[in-house]
Amino acid sequence: MSDESLRSITLTKIGDARFKATNSRGGDTFMGNGGEDPDFTPVEMLLAAIAGCSAIDVDLITAKRAASTGFEVSAEGHKVRDDDGNHLTGLRLTFDVAFPEGAEGDAAREFLPRALAMSRDRLCTVSRTVQLGADITYDVTDPSGDTGA
Repeated sequence: MSDESLRSITLTKIGDARFKATNSRGGDTFMGNGGEDPDFTPVEMLLAAIAGCSAIDVDLITAKRAASTGFEVSAEGHKVRDDDGNHLTGLRLTFDVAFPEGAEGDAAREFLPRALAMSRDRLCTVSRTVQLGADITYDVTDPSGDTGA
């Protein structure tokens, strides 16, 4: 794969069950275990990533017709523990999008279901990865720091 296709973050422990994620552009976000701090849990971050990815797609597509006057997306799923281990079921995104009155707003409203389908079926990398499934490799660096060279 090319370097252009690589996406990565670095996760650094900053406290008891609290971590800071930093992207290659220097942006930070925080996550924790859902205790007393306001940080998102990893599951909440996943839901936010799914919703955010599709929201960006839908906003960019519908804005070609009319700018929204209101845009909110809710994401939900049920955390279950079964024979497959812990996972989410019943993932659902609910879009509440408003457009101005008039021909442009009507065009955006009419195109909204197609924009949602485009994001769900082809465009949103996050939800497509969840839908298709992806193998995850877990590696551990050599604790001695030896690179083998």
